[in-house]
Amino acid sequence: MEAAPSARDEDVKADAVATAFARAKDAQLAWADLGVAERASALGKLGARILRRANEIGETVARECGKPLEEALLAEVLPNADLVAYWTKSAEEMLASEELELDALSYPGKSARITREPRGVVALVTPWNYPVAIPLRTLVPALVAGNTVVWKPSEVTPDTGDLVASLFDGLLPNGVLEIVRGGPETGAELVASDVDLVVFTGSVATGKKIAAACAERLIPCSLELGGKDAAVVLADADLERTARGLVWGAFTNAGQNCASIERAYVEKSIADKLIARIVELTNELDLERDCAALTTDRQADVVRAQLTNAVDSGAVILAGEMPEAGQRRYRPIVVRVVDDNCALMREETFGPVLPIVVVDDDVEAVKRANSTRYGLTASVWTKSRSRGDDIAKKLRCGVVTINNHGFTAAIPSAPWTGVGDSGYGITSSIHALAELTRPRLLLDDRSGQKKELWWYPYTPALRTIALSMAAVRGGTLLARVRGLFALLAAFPRRMFEK
Repeated sequence: MEAAPSARDEDVKADAVATAFARAKDAQLAWADLGVAERASALGKLGARILRRANEIGETVARECGKPLEEALLAEVLPNADLVAYWTKSAEEMLASEELELDALSYPGKSARITREPRGVVALVTPWNYPVAIPLRTLVPALVAGNTVVWKPSEVTPDTGDLVASLFDGLLPNGVLEIVRGGPETGAELVASDVDLVVFTGSVATGKKIAAACAERLIPCSLELGGKDAAVVLADADLERTARGLVWGAFTNAGQNCASIERAYVEKSIADKLIARIVELTNELDLERDCAALTTDRQADVVRAQLTNAVDSGAVILAGEMPEAGQRRYRPIVVRVVDDNCALMREETFGPVLPIVVVDDDVEAVKRANSTRYGLTASVWTKSRSRGDDIAKKLRCGVVTINNHGFTAAIPSAPWTGVGDSGYGITSSIHALAELTRPRLLLDDRSGQKKELWWYPYTPALRTIALSMAAVRGGTLLARVRGLFALLAAFPRRMFEK
């Protein structure tokens, strides 16, 4: 029997976090001073390493997570090579300073520019469902932007965490990327450190605790906390594409994807045919070839409990069957649901279950799709581009796809964000720099004047100038003319005042 951790073990973990943070803090200024080009050059080698070790990455992820090798390769290898190329080849352009336009009459002799400055030390805490892709979506842009990172990978996938860390071997100066290992207590210790930004992907409950801790210290955090994603299927949808899209969108990685389809609202005129085809396709899945296993016993318990509650509430299982207690690999399940208030329709399931609700029309579908505290992604299935666009605008979420679902996280230039209990913050795309950097204004005054118009002393001439400028800019035609003459008379008096 494994011995319980001693107080001394906890001290060691706390010391490891403190040491990692200190190294990252010490390294940050020198790393930022290297400049964007040199940082991008160092990280640019990462893409080739990912591709060369594709099979090793795929097999490690498949073994630890229980997903098919094909899913591991398509989700954890190829998109990450694209991600590295996107950030390293475009970094200088995306991080370039921006000249600020200043009115020469109001601000003579002055120029200004806005720069994107790194936050400093970033604390990154990531989950087990995509243990390569999710960390790299923050690691690469954070490092390119000049931050250093202290990263805690999931304790559920330790080998994958070690593999990802090894991809950076020899590319970065000491301290730029620090790895701390452990469970929730290590993550809490890291978040409590004097970091400059926390990036977290995980549960709503933990995300709320992190948000509160960060608010207490007035530091920003970026939280991606999962979803209860809906598919809205209109009567004119392409039946075959929609059926296949919903089956993949619900069951890839055994539904252990924050963007999985966990609710489908189908217009009644197409419902019978679509449901029948979905059931056929689900039954055709090969359990060993196509179906991932649930990664943890805890997640298996959640799925079984929600299914049991749904069936007790009148839901009917159309494909698959109720899993046995503790069973982690089984054929995906299609459920026809009548009660929207059951846990299966309200709480994140994170399992291979597709609940289907038949609705009268698109108005009801949108209303039900929005009746959740989550808001990550959603999809609309229709042959009409205009109807698809119209419904997309009405859905409360961060990402909407039309006639597809759940794959945009693989596009490095596409922002990934949510609302409500799905969290806030952005990963991927140039918009992610709003989290990973902060704008700084640098103004250079070369006017050579002894004093500014608005400096002390405050005199009647200055008051006249202020009122005249307001009249010139916003008064009636007569007021503007009068204001202009008053301004011309008062301005010389003001400039020669002592």
